[in-house]
Amino acid sequence: MPGVISISNLTKTYASGQHALKNVSLDIRPGEIFALLGPNGAGKTTLISIVCGIVRATSGTVLVDGHDIRKDFRAARERIGLVPQELAIEAFETVRAAAAFSRGLFGRARNPAYVERVLRDLSLWDRRDDILMTLSGGMKRRVMIAKALSHEPQILFLDEPTAGVDVTLRQDMWNLVRALRASGVTIILTTHYIEEAEEMADRIGVINGGELILVEEKAALMRKLGKKQITLHLQQRLEAIPEALTSDRLTIANNGMDLVYTYDPQAECTGITALLQGLSGAGSRFRDLETSQSSLEDIFVDLVRKGS
Repeated sequence: MPGVISISNLTKTYASGQHALKNVSLDIRPGEIFALLGPNGAGKTTLISIVCGIVRATSGTVLVDGHDIRKDFRAARERIGLVPQELAIEAFETVRAAAAFSRGLFGRARNPAYVERVLRDLSLWDRRDDILMTLSGGMKRRVMIAKALSHEPQILFLDEPTAGVDVTLRQDMWNLVRALRASGVTIILTTHYIEEAEEMADRIGVINGGELILVEEKAALMRKLGKKQITLHLQQRLEAIPEALTSDRLTIANNGMDLVYTYDPQAECTGITALLQGLSGAGSRFRDLETSQSSLEDIFVDLVRKGS
């Protein structure tokens, strides 16, 4: 299936000489939630800004539903809704006027019923006549999303959409994102809350130093790079790992009362049986054990560390 967004060999070098993007190629599938992760300064916002026609690439191409963002800007841009990091709103507008005006910017006919539905979905309808400058930061963030959705885009970019938003508002936003995806809207998001990407995304992309270092189905990524740990809660304190158990996959924790073993769950031999036998042979006993699996955040941190 062709990508609703096709990015080919994209580079961006600023006048200062900074290489913000280095030969990035990526296809975004219709109807997916794609999470783009990376540390500050990795190139996430630059990439989004080029796709949305805000920043011009040094080289490379971007097609949005088959339309070149440079050669056919209007057709490409009207398919995109963008929620930027910065709160860019007119201080003295009302909530309803802000959403309705953004719809008109893209040549959409007036549709008060649709605008009302968007505002209700974002819990803004009761504040529809409030002046924007009187709203809290979290409510202003909701208005930004309403403005981005007002012209019924096929693609929605969310650049750190829940930054500075409380937990309740964050949950409401993600419920809306799920509903949008169910209606066929393609969602591309960046977030510092990696647990959100782990919960929401279909695919994960990791960018670092302007290079796209990985694109993977989330489930496959968790299987491929996720590691498991088994923690043995010992009956007696260990001062050092017994010689018979020496392994670079073993560590002592909790002031010597825990022994932590890291293993690959996909390996033919996990080594757990040998660990338990070796522990018993060394005269050590455990009172309990628990297992845990690395999160997407663990995987992300490891990938970025290796790529630095």
